[in-house]
Amino acid sequence: MLVTIYGDPIPQLRPRITTVNGYARSYDPTKSRDYKDYIRLAIAGKCDMMLSAVVFRMDIYLAIPKSFSKKKTQLAIEKQLLPTSRPDIDNVEKTVFDALKSVAWKDDSQVVETHIRKFYGEQPRIELEITVVE
Repeated sequence: MLVTIYGDPIPQLRPRITTVNGYARSYDPTKSRDYKDYIRLAIAGKCDMMLSAVVFRMDIYLAIPKSFSKKKTQLAIEKQLLPTSRPDIDNVEKTVFDALKSVAWKDDSQVVETHIRKFYGEQPRIELEITVVE
């Protein structure tokens, strides 16, 4: 299954904590929660839930900063200049894994192999490939 999720990749944000009737309660920040819903909508109907082991590949494309010169922009497009800034790969992965739970797979413990890369791109997006291990 190949899926492209357009828009700026949003990392998993730290949980927020509040108190309700004197008890602490943690919750997912709105930005993370909304992005997970967006990923679920992008995936919905494109795959059946996988019940066995899966291999997960993800390419993260970040927007090219407007401050880049023409030369740096061209290098970024050609994947010769790679981003070393935020968001971190593992935080984006966590957001995507949480979003795919109960949609593409039963639980992210089914993922037995991952390949994740981060690039600059003319259009920010995430490209996912999920394959069942046979």
